[in-house]
Amino acid sequence: MPSLNKNELKRIIISVTNDLVTDQRVHKTCELLSEIGYDVHLVGRKLNKSLPIQRNYSTERFRLLFNKGFLFYAEYNTRLFLFLLFSRKGFLFSNDLDTLLPNYLISKLQKKKLIFDSHELFSEIPELVNKQRVKNIWLYLEKKIIPRLETVITVSDSIKNHYHNLYGISPIVIRNIPKIKKISQRNFEIDAKGKKVILYQGSVNIGRGIELMIDTMTLLDEYLFIVIGDGDILEQLKEKVSNLSLHNKVKFLGKKTPEELKELTPNATIGMSLEEDLGLNYRYALPNKIFDYLHANVPVIVADLPEMRSLIKKHPIGEILIERTPKTLAKTIINMTNISYEKELKTAKKELNWSKEKEKLISIFSKLDK
Repeated sequence: MPSLNKNELKRIIISVTNDLVTDQRVHKTCELLSEIGYDVHLVGRKLNKSLPIQRNYSTERFRLLFNKGFLFYAEYNTRLFLFLLFSRKGFLFSNDLDTLLPNYLISKLQKKKLIFDSHELFSEIPELVNKQRVKNIWLYLEKKIIPRLETVITVSDSIKNHYHNLYGISPIVIRNIPKIKKISQRNFEIDAKGKKVILYQGSVNIGRGIELMIDTMTLLDEYLFIVIGDGDILEQLKEKVSNLSLHNKVKFLGKKTPEELKELTPNATIGMSLEEDLGLNYRYALPNKIFDYLHANVPVIVADLPEMRSLIKKHPIGEILIERTPKTLAKTIINMTNISYEKELKTAKKELNWSKEKEKLISIFSKLDK
């Protein structure tokens, strides 16, 4: 293969398995790398329901025959390997374990620098709790590849410590925190007038505490629970709402773009992040939705898990749910609506923002460029 010219040395291919639209962490990374002189090309996949996408860097989305399970991962990783093999680039940037294998193989075959960003402990996701054989495959890849990587990024101190204890590496923690922006607010497309709004935004999957919140709505008057997002259990949740006759108290608004979310989130009274302790991935999670709520000036109620507990102890921008029962959750929510968190939210926002976190990423690439 011919040698790369100077421009091609600054070309970085960033890969994910999602459809690019709602991945705010990757979008911020791509924007930053573009700003500091890299030619960014972001690769993901396109689903039937994928929204159009326009970015100030180049993107590519594969259409696949399979979109879940083993065949999806096999097809996507094969497509990604071939794409990377025949693409000119100076750097490779893999997001999460499900894109790591092709990136790692190409980095070795073509002697390219590889950055790995672990958004979560993929081998510990709740969906694998009862699928030990599948989990073992991901664990095998993790154990074989991650200890050999030179540049690893992750989202929380707990995941950093986990990797350090297992593999002797020291990932750099870059939290998924929004940019400071002037809030442009618009109303929900449903009537929420006179209601106190409890908001969940993010993936609608098992273990996110959404079921608990639905049960709790039977105890709350003058409140409205809004779910923004899509996922594996959306239809089950809608059926649960129907069975409990909660149509007037629980509303599903579907998936929204990050731009739409920024305008809708400030309407909430309380934001929730009530992940269950269904394995290390959730236990060590520091969900980006917490920071989205913060930057929309919305107090949060969080699960009593290490990273979320630590955040609220340091920055009292909400409450920790100690007992996961509808009665306790309802009481905590009612108490929160009688407290002002304005001062704490304002103070926390000054410290927890992308302008500070991005300096770590700039530092990583300044060293890789040498």
